[in-house]
Amino acid sequence: MSLLRSVVSLGLAGALGGVLVAAVAAPVVGGGGLATMSVANTFVELPPAPHEEPLAQVTRLLDKDGRQFAQFYEANRTAVRLAAVAPLMRKAIVAIEDARFYEHGGLDVRGTLRALLTNTQAGGIKQGGSSLTQQLVKNILVESARTDAERDKARAPNLARKITELRYALALEKKYRKDEILERYLNIAYFGAGAYGVEAAARRFFSTSASRLTLTQAATLAGAVRMPYSTDPSLGATHQARLKMRRDLVLDRMAGLKLISQQQAADAKAAPLNIRLKPEPGGCAQSDYPYYCLYVQRELLSNPVFGNTARERGARMARGGLVIRTSLDPIAQRAADRAIREHVSPDDTEVAAEAMVEPRTGRIRAMAASKRFGRNPGNRKNGSRTTFNLAADVAHGGGQGFQAGSTFKVFTLATALQQGWRFGDGFQTPGAMSPSQGYRDCSGNSVNDPDTRILNASGEGSGGPHSIETGTWKSVNIFYMMLERKVGLCNVVRTAKKLGIARADGGPLREVPTFTLGVNEMDPVTVAASFAAFAARGLYCRPLAIMEIIGRDGRRTHVPPSCEQVIERPIADAVNHVLKGVFDQGTMKGQSIGRPAAGKTGTNNGYTSAWFAGYTPALAAAVSVGDIRGSYKFPLRGVEIGGRSYGSVQGASLPGPIWVESMGPALRRTEPRGFPGPDMARFGGGHTPGLKEALAEEERKKRGVRPFGRRHRRLFEWLLGHSATDDPGPRRSQRLRQWLTDDALAPSPPPVRVRPAQPAVPAPSRPAQPAVQAPSRPQRPAVQPPSRPERPAVPPPVRSRPERPVVQAPRRPERVVRPPVRERPEQAGEGRRAGH
Repeated sequence: MSLLRSVVSLGLAGALGGVLVAAVAAPVVGGGGLATMSVANTFVELPPAPHEEPLAQVTRLLDKDGRQFAQFYEANRTAVRLAAVAPLMRKAIVAIEDARFYEHGGLDVRGTLRALLTNTQAGGIKQGGSSLTQQLVKNILVESARTDAERDKARAPNLARKITELRYALALEKKYRKDEILERYLNIAYFGAGAYGVEAAARRFFSTSASRLTLTQAATLAGAVRMPYSTDPSLGATHQARLKMRRDLVLDRMAGLKLISQQQAADAKAAPLNIRLKPEPGGCAQSDYPYYCLYVQRELLSNPVFGNTARERGARMARGGLVIRTSLDPIAQRAADRAIREHVSPDDTEVAAEAMVEPRTGRIRAMAASKRFGRNPGNRKNGSRTTFNLAADVAHGGGQGFQAGSTFKVFTLATALQQGWRFGDGFQTPGAMSPSQGYRDCSGNSVNDPDTRILNASGEGSGGPHSIETGTWKSVNIFYMMLERKVGLCNVVRTAKKLGIARADGGPLREVPTFTLGVNEMDPVTVAASFAAFAARGLYCRPLAIMEIIGRDGRRTHVPPSCEQVIERPIADAVNHVLKGVFDQGTMKGQSIGRPAAGKTGTNNGYTSAWFAGYTPALAAAVSVGDIRGSYKFPLRGVEIGGRSYGSVQGASLPGPIWVESMGPALRRTEPRGFPGPDMARFGGGHTPGLKEALAEEERKKRGVRPFGRRHRRLFEWLLGHSATDDPGPRRSQRLRQWLTDDALAPSPPPVRVRPAQPAVPAPSRPAQPAVQAPSRPQRPAVQPPSRPERPAVPPPVRSRPERPVVQAPRRPERVVRPPVRERPEQAGEGRRAGH
């Protein structure tokens, strides 16, 4: 019966359409306007249904566990099926907008006649009598408009637009079933407060879904459609009062149509609006993880995979209704955020940034920075916020990056091992050098720079023998400059490029002699992905943030890793073996994450920037630190960062601790694994002339020198009022004398320690036996027994006797204070000295 009624109504509408429209418009066009019968002829042949562009919907970003952390939209809309809309909502919208929707064929004759009478009395178009289908047509035309002129035309209150709407409405009634028209209307209509479609409106107004709307909630939304701007509840109490009046009107209408009882309507009208506005942030500024969000956004806008043109890609992101599953790991992300926040304040001009990348996939697990994302008040350049993605390159919203320093030495190391160098191989290094010969770029051009002077260890100029192991652990600049010349500058550059190295600004790499000292500006994502290749035994994977894209039609597109074996596995294993020593014997000695790890510090020329890049078999990360105002104008010397003072910032003093404190928590759910051992038949057995003797001499000096005690001994004697070697006085003085005579504050502890159970001084029963014999004068005890206090316990300090033995202080081990771990050997100097 309903089908027959619809067919009859459609025929009636076609017959009466021209007459009624002309009648509605008669007061406007007058006698000189369109004739009634000529207008009727326009309905004899209907146009096809209007072209419907896909509705603009929200694109959502999910982390690897499926939790949303950001969204983009041109219109806050999520399209749903009619079955996902509460029946009360369907009844409410039909009751107030088009009560005879299921009875007419696109033209509501009664409504049109009512509009005729109103317009005749008013002398103009005051009431349109539009059916719900006609309203859908209007919204389709507005949604499909591409210019402001087209949108204004679709909204214009004139006769031509009304005739066009009616013709398209009749065509739509032929194309779709009634429920299909209602579904489209509920998804396209604007409800106010930035909410397009019933699902977004339910979330925005009541923090619920369209399927769970109550009677009062459904009536509220239905009332908002007619005048969404004047009833916008986000604009204050006046607008909410208007919205309540509209809601009550809907409830009365539903009761009048017997869709609900009078009692239900009365109870609902007595209830307050109970608006619970839920924020629907759009864009990255309001995301919990803004830097990761920005990286994904720029990837969508710049990658041709997501569209042929930038405009097409932008429209797809803003309107596509996509669900993008990313590789973001919330655990790793929070660990990086906490570690950076612990060491660097957002208000500091110095900034820290970190990126974490998974070996064997290239999936980016975290991106963090010390500054909050967004604009500073008044758009000031410096402040606690920034719009740059400090962890990424320019293509992904980043800045120019910072010079990578000695992290680049790993590429020279890999190149040397590829060419047959062994672990013990090395050579004598001078105290200073100038790259005046032997350097050519990959175009064959000579790039020697005789005016540059390379120094080691803050310009102290000490040289000596070094192997590729000790040269790496101590990060010796001159050794690596000479090694780069031996293996070939271009070969080192090629190794770096194979491992994904590219400048943060997108420009060509600077192929200069100091390439191995990290003169190129880099970003943490690129460096972390490069080091991840060593963890993956030579398999380099392009950094990847997007894992899967789900279209509005539910179709899934998987984004696989893009990987290539760029270095032989044995070479990578050998590199890992050497870089593990950075933690055990090198610049990161004393800092650990409690599982096998490898890495390289980097302190740049004149302390303009500092880095640490390291990895485990499961995760790689890189941390950079520099001044956001300009690293060359504002070097990291004599600075206060995060409330701590630094004479100079080095790779092991700030980036290193951030790396350690972030990697530990990030890997807490990952089983520890070690690296495969190196092929010692291929890489063992090297030799460096004089290295063994130099190491032995270094160890001897380390045991015999007491730098702090000797340097400040006389000062403490003066403070005590007598010699530190006099007869013991009060307990405090005795402890201070004991502390002055030990080596507690030496930079490194002796390799052989006295066991706690073994007394540091001889027992009283054997007073003649000394606790420790002096190597050069065995007959004289270093410390006398307490039973003979009249004899000096310690001979007067003589600076010419570095062989004097170390005596531990077992009584107060808690007084041992060790200096911060420093990058002792690779520290850069001033001016033209190269970075490390």
